[in-house]
Parts: sequence; structure tokens; C-alpha cells
Amino acid sequence: MTDPAARLLHRDDRVLILDKPAGLPVHAGPRGSASLEDWLPALALGKRRVPQPAHRLDTDTAGCLVLGRTKPALAELGALFAAGRVEKTYWAVVRGAPPAPDGVVEAPLLKRSTAREGWRMVVDPAGQPARTAWRILGQASGLSWLELRPRTGRTHQIRVHCAHLGCPILGDPRYGGGPGRLHLLARAIALPLDPPVAATAPPPPHMRAALAACGWQEG
Repeated sequence: MTDPAARLLHRDDRVLILDKPAGLPVHAGPRGSASLEDWLPALALGKRRVPQPAHRLDTDTAGCLVLGRTKPALAELGALFAAGRVEKTYWAVVRGAPPAPDGVVEAPLLKRSTAREGWRMVVDPAGQPARTAWRILGQASGLSWLELRPRTGRTHQIRVHCAHLGCPILGDPRYGGGPGRLHLLARAIALPLDPPVAATAPPPPHMRAALAACGWQEG
């Protein structure tokens, strides 16, 4: 088993920031499959209280996940996320390209369910407001490497907004990105605490070839 502590990007008495691997759900499903919950006892790191996640990442999204180590810290973190004061930066490799080198997509999102396909998020005027800024960092044949900064925190927001721009995320079959592994990384996070806390996650192994093709260089 992976040593969870070896994946820590930041550690202090109040906050941990973990480099969550792609494929690991934050919470156990109804079948009790492996999840981040299995890692939490090892992440107590001498404290009586087991740390708890302050937000969520999709199962297939890799990168920065914030955990609170005390009740007051968890409450403060929850308030920061709820108020939209946490600066979140994502990297994605997408099929095609957005319509401009940079911009902002504002498209409300609504959860829709069907008996045949299950649930998914869709752009719908009746949905919750959702806003994402994007910037192209590099391109290759048929692919683009994007930096994305969500200004709201809706379910599947980045995945749906990329598809809405005409460039679904590589490896996202639900929203048009085709088969394979999801090429989405919670690259960096900045918490306006006192003192401020920030961390940056490295690209996971399955994203490195596509990122390199688009111009990314390690280090």
C-alpha cells in the first residue's frame, strides 16, 4: 500500500494538503470500495483526531486535496471554500481547443438523470451559476493543454465547461472526451489563512505524455 504521508504536499498543525492519486474516491461508495477514508488513520500523524477532507475532488481527478486536522481548522476551511475564497488552479489536456487563447465561460449547470444513462451535469439556464476562467498553455496535434481557474465549485464544473467550449477533456467519456484516463489535475491551491498556505501537485504519470506533447517540461 502507498504510504499516504509520502504524498503530502503541505503539513502543519492545522492543515494537510495531499496529492490525491487519480482513481481514488474521496468517500467510500455503497459497496465499501477503497477510498481516501482508508488513508485517514495514517494521516493522523500523531494527533488523536483523524483529519477530514475540507472539499471534494472527483474520483478520477488527481492533485491537491485539503484536509483539516482539527475541528476549528475544518470549520474555517469549510467557510473559505463556501465563500469562494480558495484559489484553485487546474490543468487539463483537452481534445481540440477553446475558441480563444484565454477567456471566461459562464454557463449554469443542472444535474439531470435518466433511467438509461444515469446522472450527468448539463448546461441549463435553470441550473446554478458556474464560472470558469481558462488559458491555453500549449498545444499539439488535436490537443490543448489548459490552465483552468473555477470561480464557483459546481459538480463536474470543469469537465462540463470544457465540453461546452467544444474541447472535452481527454479521457472523459461522459462528456465527449473519449476512452482512457481522465486528464485533469488539481494543479495548485492557495488558502487565505494566517499565515497563508499553498501547494502545487505534480502531473500524474498518465498525463505526462500528453502534457509533454503540448510543450510541458518537467521542472
